[in-house]
Amino acid sequence: MRRNQARREALVDATIEVLAREGARGLTFRAVDAEAGVPVGTASNYFANRDDLLTQAGQRIHLRLGPEAEELEQIMRAPRDRELVNRLMHDILRRLTDGRSNYLALLELRLEATRRPELQATLTETLKANLAQNIDFHLEAGLPGDRDTVLLLYLAMTGLVVEHLTLPEVLAPFPLDEVIDTLVARVTPAGTGRAVAKPAGDPR
Repeated sequence: MRRNQARREALVDATIEVLAREGARGLTFRAVDAEAGVPVGTASNYFANRDDLLTQAGQRIHLRLGPEAEELEQIMRAPRDRELVNRLMHDILRRLTDGRSNYLALLELRLEATRRPELQATLTETLKANLAQNIDFHLEAGLPGDRDTVLLLYLAMTGLVVEHLTLPEVLAPFPLDEVIDTLVARVTPAGTGRAVAKPAGDPR
């Protein structure tokens, strides 16, 4: 049977929305069909089983979490200094807050991955590749700091976003804009960075 790629993507997007709203236990073909607004039985024609749905969502979700190319290009016109890193971190929080369902679905996938080896493998590769891309972007853009700077920002922002999107009252006494300002100031060196050409075979 010939399948429509646009419809497949719409079904995966619907899967992500169901995960965010209902959790993994609420993820069924019928729920995905309803979310996508398609006839009952459509999702089962595109995906072999529930595990397939989860795996496809794991592969797609990072695309929905990423910035728009034009928006990123606009931001990157600024000088390559600590202030630009700060702006990028604030932009991450804004995008993940505006697209809250994407990150909540990712948290559900993380939990499911502890019980499903295939999903764990897929999600691990997706997030490892995403972290590597973030490191490469930082270094090649000439932003201040090194790969450890990016790793620390990644880990800190991950924790901040989890708290903000799941139990926001935990951070209620701490204005998030100020938290990010402090984080960047303490983790990112002052001054400007420089573009770094990676050696051949460098796995980072």
